[in-house]
Amino acid sequence: MDRFVINGGARLKGKIRIDGAKNAALPIMAAALLSDGPNVIHGVPDLADVRFMGEVLGDVGARVTRDPNGDLHLSVDDEADSHAKYDRVRKMRASVCVLGPLLAKRKRARVSLPGGCQIGPRPIDLHLRGLKALGAEIELDGGDIIATCKKLRGAHIFLGGPFGSTVLGTANVMMAATLAEGRTVIESAACEPEVEDLADYLNAMGARISGAGTPRLTIDGVDKLRGAEHHVIPDRIEAGTFLVAAAITNGELTLQNCRLEHLMAVVDRLQNIGVQIDQEGGDVVVSSSRRLEPTDVTTQPFPGFPTDLQAQLMTLLCLADGNSVITEKIYPDRFMHVAELMRMGANIRREGPTAVVTGVKRLIGAPVMASDLRASAALVLAGLVARGATVIQRVYHIDRGYEAIEAKLASVGADITRVSD
Repeated sequence: MDRFVINGGARLKGKIRIDGAKNAALPIMAAALLSDGPNVIHGVPDLADVRFMGEVLGDVGARVTRDPNGDLHLSVDDEADSHAKYDRVRKMRASVCVLGPLLAKRKRARVSLPGGCQIGPRPIDLHLRGLKALGAEIELDGGDIIATCKKLRGAHIFLGGPFGSTVLGTANVMMAATLAEGRTVIESAACEPEVEDLADYLNAMGARISGAGTPRLTIDGVDKLRGAEHHVIPDRIEAGTFLVAAAITNGELTLQNCRLEHLMAVVDRLQNIGVQIDQEGGDVVVSSSRRLEPTDVTTQPFPGFPTDLQAQLMTLLCLADGNSVITEKIYPDRFMHVAELMRMGANIRREGPTAVVTGVKRLIGAPVMASDLRASAALVLAGLVARGATVIQRVYHIDRGYEAIEAKLASVGADITRVSD
């Protein structure tokens, strides 16, 4: 099992290119099941989650290959098996995205329930509600969702939930609706850039989707979809992580392939803390003052502050001059990183879905354990600035969402090494 060894204190300086968005690539890969021809997806990072999704698609008859340029080629060779099994789906929650495409294209899907995870339960009741509204019959058998239909028909569907809109639920229902008869309107649709990117890909395949990026999606069903070529948007969460990396090390980074319009809530909070962020041509340049101001932040659906950057921002606020308050409105239990940061000297008090962070003068290197993808990134950031050595165990979590993060950080001055047992 791999671990990272980080000797903190280095000031980061240089250029980093942001990869394509994992959270856009995974549903786009699933959408290829809807097509009648070959698909080429550019800019997909080589991540554990991408490989897992390729395995899930392989089980249901798709062929997924990566060429020497790094582009993914996807085509469907066999539509006989529509069962996404537990051994695959349990590795990655986004596997549930095959449910909508399989149902729409093959009229039958059997997909294992993905279950919970380290950041708390994330039920898929909204996915199933939307598919039922389109005419699917849903039953549970042995931990699997079995969805069948004779024909899907357009419907007016509300997909809001107790914690806001559902990104994967919107993706699933939107993909199913592309081949439904008539018009589907999704109210309280997720507005995230990754949903908009999926809609762009589906439209390139011949779908008729409008309103992507707004709370109301309109889908006019078509008879079939063709293969298409598409370039995945940059990963706003990776970009946000490196924005914090520059700030926490008092460094200066130039981020290439970065879209600030996808990060405005993050930019707002970072500037409030004292981080300088400038657009220079197609690049983003980030630096910070030595004194960091405290701030308050609440995670929200897009365009609000993303839950996937909550842990990273908390790490930065551990060094701010005062008290900060972070409220988690998307996944109230998403605080697995708190105990590990406290092992490094952070002063954090959790009160339900809120964490009060009192800034300290310094963090101290320590052995810590990664618990989930974004918590892992937070611990890497802490290690970059901590005095002494930090050893992070179970870094397979971070490999799910960041391609060779240690190499990127080392290229701009970090003292970080991957060690294999």
